[in-house]
Amino acid sequence: MGIAVSNWHLANVVSRMGQLGVVSGTALDQVLARRLQDGDLKGDIRRALHSFPVPRITQRILETFYVPGGKPAHVSYKPIGLHTLKNNSLVDELCVVANYVEVFLAREGHNNPVGINYLEKIQVPHLPSIYGAMLAGVSVIIMGAGIPVHVPKVLDLFSQHQAATYPIRVIDATPETDCVRTFDPATIFTEGLPAALLRPDFLPIISSDSLATMLLRRAEGSVEGFVIEGFTAGGHNAPPRGPMKLDELGQPIYGARDIVNLEAMRKIGLPFWLGGGYGSPEKLKEALEQGAAGVQVGTAFALCEDSGFEPSLRTKVREKLLAGQTAIITDPVVSPTGFPFKVASIEGTLSDPEVVRQRTKVCDCGYLLDPYRKEDGSVGYRCAAEPEAAYLAKGGTPESIVGRKCVCNGLFAACGLPQVRANGYKEPGIVTLGDDAVNVQRFCKAGATTFTAEDVIRTILGA
Repeated sequence: MGIAVSNWHLANVVSRMGQLGVVSGTALDQVLARRLQDGDLKGDIRRALHSFPVPRITQRILETFYVPGGKPAHVSYKPIGLHTLKNNSLVDELCVVANYVEVFLAREGHNNPVGINYLEKIQVPHLPSIYGAMLAGVSVIIMGAGIPVHVPKVLDLFSQHQAATYPIRVIDATPETDCVRTFDPATIFTEGLPAALLRPDFLPIISSDSLATMLLRRAEGSVEGFVIEGFTAGGHNAPPRGPMKLDELGQPIYGARDIVNLEAMRKIGLPFWLGGGYGSPEKLKEALEQGAAGVQVGTAFALCEDSGFEPSLRTKVREKLLAGQTAIITDPVVSPTGFPFKVASIEGTLSDPEVVRQRTKVCDCGYLLDPYRKEDGSVGYRCAAEPEAAYLAKGGTPESIVGRKCVCNGLFAACGLPQVRANGYKEPGIVTLGDDAVNVQRFCKAGATTFTAEDVIRTILGA
């Protein structure tokens, strides 16, 4: 669900209807800062900020980023600072508050559970992000794109407001390299800690039953279940098991080894949910018959009127899908993460070679930066989608650059928060959808081309 596509409003609607609404936890600090600079015209963000238990922090955030009425369209968003292994109190505070705000608004007005989804690949902001979500009462934390064995212990510690550490993957690290990120809630609550917090359930996203077994063996704390996500799902996919082979369109070829053994999952004895092409009553029934607790649905909700998808782009994508005019490609190289990434072919977006050619490379969001050990032993940061000369100067390899695109800026544009450059250039979007998007018409009432989150839920439940 990308950056802010599965936003607080969508999660609120889904949870109100008795399902688990899940907000995207990716880049929420930047999302909050940009929403405030756009004027927070309905006042939702400021209402949530006023509920945060440390007013001095929210006041600083408002003074730094809030623009009454919104910034002029040609003016760039302010930078917020990059997440690094060395603690930066201002960046950490913004991250805590942003995650708090998103979950607070998703939970507002009802008593049903709300979840949040993170990417293990984006490790450095994990600790302040998770703590902020827990302060707001998040019930479930979902995490994919990696092997998050350290998260359960973090949840245990944060529920008691204790300091936590998180090991960060640093390329070419030696035993002497500082690879640990630390966060202490006492830096937020300098005048006494509040009561203990709800310890949310932890549901890692997996693509193999062996990964589930390994997580349970190595996890530093309890795992409450799993989300099994197939390679037809939108966003990032796990790479095929074994040597990478491509089809005639350049897509990774998946095979029998990439299908999760559900019999093995049933023997584990924990609940699991199936994702990737399960947004229909038939697939829900199939999942339940195979022992699943339910299904995870993303693409249908991304295209509904309640999502955070930029409205005009969402309409364009939906109409093209209904007309059978949009292809969805599993691109093995577009994402700097190294994971295959689903990209919908939409003119005017980063799927268009001419749009890519006209864009000047810049890396100013930094969420997919890879920490690496520099020659002097310190830690640097690089991204395969940043300007080539800079990446190569940091020890990156030429083959790592081929085909990479700035997914961060592209996803910000897709949710209506595109950066504007000094010369007036506006960052183009990138659209990611699952293969099941071609069946979007099932959610539209007769003669309609739009649908709501309620339509999605009622259709899948067969109501």
